[in-house]
Amino acid sequence: MTELLVARRRWWKELLIIFGFYLAYGQVRNQFGSDGFFAAKTSTAAENARRVIDFEKRLGLFFEEDLQNWFLDWGWFLWFWNVFYGSLHFVVTIGVGLYLYRRFPLRFMRYRTGLAITTAFGLVGFAAFPLMPPRLLSSPPPYGGAMTDFAFVDTLSVHGGLWSFDSGTLQAISNQWAAMPSLHLAWAAWCAIAVGPVLKSNSARIAMWGYPVATSFGIVITANHYWIDGLAGILVLGAGMWCAQRILDWQLIAVNNTSTGGGI
Repeated sequence: MTELLVARRRWWKELLIIFGFYLAYGQVRNQFGSDGFFAAKTSTAAENARRVIDFEKRLGLFFEEDLQNWFLDWGWFLWFWNVFYGSLHFVVTIGVGLYLYRRFPLRFMRYRTGLAITTAFGLVGFAAFPLMPPRLLSSPPPYGGAMTDFAFVDTLSVHGGLWSFDSGTLQAISNQWAAMPSLHLAWAAWCAIAVGPVLKSNSARIAMWGYPVATSFGIVITANHYWIDGLAGILVLGAGMWCAQRILDWQLIAVNNTSTGGGI
C-alpha cells in the first residue's frame, strides 16, 4: 500500500515533469560546447579528442576508424544506422517509459528519476569536457578540427537519414561537442534494465537486451562517438540509478511515517 501511495500520480503531472526537465536539459546542453553563452573553443574540443584517442591507443583499443572503414561502401547499411541513431534514442525511451507508467508505476518512478539524474550527470560531462566527435575531426572549423590525419566519415552527411547536421539552424542550436558521455548508450542501457526483467516474452527480452548492444555499434559506426564515450555513459547510468534508489527509499520512509503518524 505504501508503495502504491508513492507511485500514484496523475499522468499530466508526470508529463509536465518530463517535459519541463527535457526543456531545461536542452537549454543547458546547448549553452556549453560548440555554441551558446559558455561555448568552448574549437581547439579545446579538438585537444580533448586527441586525448581520448591517445588514451585508446595506449590501451591498444583505438579501432573506431578501421571499423567504420569496413562499411563505407555499404550506403544502405549506414543509412539504416543513421536512422537508428537519430530516432530510436527517443522512440524506444518514450515507449519504455509509457509501458512502465501503465504497468509498473513504482518501477516507473524509480527509473524515471534515474534517467533524469543520469541525464543531469551527462550535462556535467558535456560542460566539463567538450569533445569533438570522430565525424568532425577532419571537417573545417568552426565545428571541425581540420585534422587531416584522420579519415572518419560523417555518415549522415554522406548517406543521409531522417535529419541532418548540415542545417545551419540545427548546428546553431545543437551542441556539436556533446559526446562525453554517450547518453545514447546510457538511455539504451536504461531501457534494457528498466523493462527487460519484467517482459514475459523471450523474444521481447532478447530484443530489449540487444538494444544497447546495437546502440554501442551504432554510435561508433556513424562516427558520433568513441567507444569510451559509451563506457562513460554506462558509468553515469550506474550512478544515476544508485541515486534514484536512495531517493525512492527516502520517499517510502516519509510516506510510511506520514500514514502511520510517526516521525522520522
